[in-house]
Amino acid sequence: MEGPVQNKIVMSHLNGPHHSDYDGDGRFNGKLCNKRRVFVQTENGCVLGMDLERKDNAHIVKRRMQLSLNIPMDESSLTFGDMVLNNDLSAIKNDSALLLTKKIMQRSSSTPCLSPTGRALQQKDQSNLVEIIGQSGHFTETYELVEEIINGLKSDVEPVPVNGGLGGAYYFKNQYGESVAIVKPTDEEPFAPNNPKGFVGKVLGQPGLKPSVRVGETGFREVAAYLLDHDHFARVPLTCLVKISHSIFNLNDCVNGNKIMNSKVISKIASLQQFIPHDFDASDHGTSRFPVADVHRIGILDVRIFNTDRHAGNLLVKRVSDGQFGELELIPIDHGLCLPECLEDPYFEWIHWPQASIPFSEIELEYINKLDPISESEMLRRELPMIRETCIRVLTLCTVFLKKAAAFGLCLAEIGQMMSREFRCKNQKPSELEVVCLEAIRQVLSYSDSEEKTDAKHSNVRKHSMASTGAMSCKKLGLGKKGRGNGRVKTGLMGVRSSAQELVGAPTSFVKVGDMNDDEWWWFLEKFQELVGPAMAARKVSSVSLRNNLRLGRSCQF
Repeated sequence: MEGPVQNKIVMSHLNGPHHSDYDGDGRFNGKLCNKRRVFVQTENGCVLGMDLERKDNAHIVKRRMQLSLNIPMDESSLTFGDMVLNNDLSAIKNDSALLLTKKIMQRSSSTPCLSPTGRALQQKDQSNLVEIIGQSGHFTETYELVEEIINGLKSDVEPVPVNGGLGGAYYFKNQYGESVAIVKPTDEEPFAPNNPKGFVGKVLGQPGLKPSVRVGETGFREVAAYLLDHDHFARVPLTCLVKISHSIFNLNDCVNGNKIMNSKVISKIASLQQFIPHDFDASDHGTSRFPVADVHRIGILDVRIFNTDRHAGNLLVKRVSDGQFGELELIPIDHGLCLPECLEDPYFEWIHWPQASIPFSEIELEYINKLDPISESEMLRRELPMIRETCIRVLTLCTVFLKKAAAFGLCLAEIGQMMSREFRCKNQKPSELEVVCLEAIRQVLSYSDSEEKTDAKHSNVRKHSMASTGAMSCKKLGLGKKGRGNGRVKTGLMGVRSSAQELVGAPTSFVKVGDMNDDEWWWFLEKFQELVGPAMAARKVSSVSLRNNLRLGRSCQF
């Protein structure tokens, strides 16, 4: 497209040498370093890439969107994660994804007609390209996968829609017709405006299938799960975020939700995941033959990222040796509902599998011990700046919990049980993890001024000491009068349970770690580590008798 918004075709640099490091703006034909590449997406899925000068502001970005897509800029709001960009864009990093939404009109599932019409949606960026978003350290592998897809498209090998699932997904193939990647556009997720399977009614940024995961943001989480799978420990397939164009992508007439028949090439932001050939998924096979190490490694990942949707259908099973009882291998996929914005009730398919009750191996314990939630958080902020800060806090909290539980001697099943809510007669009880979190929050809010001032003097010393031993670095809280309690702090486990049940409120309420400021958050983590020990001890005692009576069956070989 001519004008201020330009799209560069990745094929222009695919012929060059492969590099393991991603050079950001340097790949755009010699652009100056002070320019940043951003991707602006409307709430209905339209996406354009543009280069920002240092002097550019939010008004200029909106103006460019108006000129390119004929979208009115009046009463529009430009957001970056949790931040509304009123004018200054200095906080925006290279390859960031911004969202342009209506600022005043209130939308709900009953008012999808407030969205632009299908004709407006067809005014898309029409460059044939696959453009990688982000700076993944695995860029060489991602680069090669993108090249395969482009070669397939150049050879007129068309992608194929995926029939299963609730959202839009497509198999992209190489020049030989073999499926090499699955592409999931963010605007075709369940309830998103362009969902091809009838699950529409919301705009990007609203709560989706899970209250704590917003529509249009599952693709970011898919990439996060891959980046957090250090050393390919759990075998998460290569995943990246792309801006991709093709006529196969779905467009809906937003007035009535019907699919628009068109042949125009349209561009979308999507997650792109390497396709892994497999024989079946875990729902088609008995669990007794699954390797203990595979179950443990996937479970460790699920605990860290607080996966709310680990079911048998998103565990692929691959035969790695011949014969009826040959060795199997598990590959986890579909991580779009991990890293929620609060401690929503997770779902772990493996929680009742016999493998989850086997103690961790030395290799697994060493891996857990080396996990560093501080560096992982910084990595996510750098690689996926659109990830919300409250999601990163959930990652930090769960990693701390996992490290504590593994050091305490809990097995994977016990850890999963502590994180899961208990259902009784349509009522929910807060999980043991929630109980500890709620009591830690209560204690943070109940500290006196004198305690805050005294502890603040030692916060830097404590932070340095804890970081040097591999534990979470924490700094003390400095609260004003607001939020303090007058009662005495309860320290026993029964006291924790009682006060937590009072704080949790309605059954659908969840612990929100994003409501705390930075000082409160770090102090909360320190209190959490103090309180979680007694809860783990109680869980250990209750599990001893069950573990002693565990019968694995003769057909199970571990």
